[in-house]
Amino acid sequence: MNTFNKILKNSVFILVLLAAATSCKKLPRPAMGDYPKDATVPGGPLKFYVAFDGTSTNPLMNAVDSTRANFPASNTGTSVDGITGKGYKGSSTAFVKYAGANEFTQANSFTIAFWIKKTPQPSGSGTNFAFSLDAKDYSWTNTKLFLEFEDWSTPTVGNCKFYIMDQWVEYINANGMPNVLNGSWHQLAFTYSGSNSQLIAYIDGVAFRTNTIGGLGNVNFGNFDSFTIGGPNQYTHDHNTWMGMWDGQIDQFRLYGTVLTGAEITSLYNSKR
Repeated sequence: MNTFNKILKNSVFILVLLAAATSCKKLPRPAMGDYPKDATVPGGPLKFYVAFDGTSTNPLMNAVDSTRANFPASNTGTSVDGITGKGYKGSSTAFVKYAGANEFTQANSFTIAFWIKKTPQPSGSGTNFAFSLDAKDYSWTNTKLFLEFEDWSTPTVGNCKFYIMDQWVEYINANGMPNVLNGSWHQLAFTYSGSNSQLIAYIDGVAFRTNTIGGLGNVNFGNFDSFTIGGPNQYTHDHNTWMGMWDGQIDQFRLYGTVLTGAEITSLYNSKR
């Protein structure tokens, strides 16, 4: 091998060694910056949360469950000013439908909290459903969980019924919810404990009524088809037209897989969450 080829070969070898050494060099870790922390920790108690704060022309983007970036399959309502930021406005034909409600459906106990702004619907128009966990062929209702207001409510007495696993808790007449349908924003919250079968209803951060649902114990929502805000499931509605859509407004809709304390619900109310 001549001298030139030896020099060339040695030079290439040295360059390869330098390249290998450089590629293996430990570089300083880049700074991540001051990013906001996620308010809904994965695996935490908040299982489903819709703030309705989107301002997109695409209505699906305005009703995203932010705990899982869970987009609804349908949103036929409109965006309006809510208790915080934007909110949802329903109508006699509007509803928001999701494929599910994440791990909420696996919980033995739960809390549901949300804000409403509504006036009574005309007499004879049927009921207004605030939400519904839809399960086709489950009992005659085709649902496992819902809240509906009756068309004989008044601005001073909201007559409504909470349904859970074929059991009913009624807030009607003397036990009706006072002033929640007076056209102003109000927070409603419901906690259910599987350990003692107690359902506690809250209005504007204050415990309103406690009911024991005898024999229910830990809930098991099991199989279901979808979750609807602002109406019953469409299968039920198509077959039972008295089950009507929500004609008012809703904001800050939250589902927890645990029982919140009274103080925690009051804190949500005070912070308009």
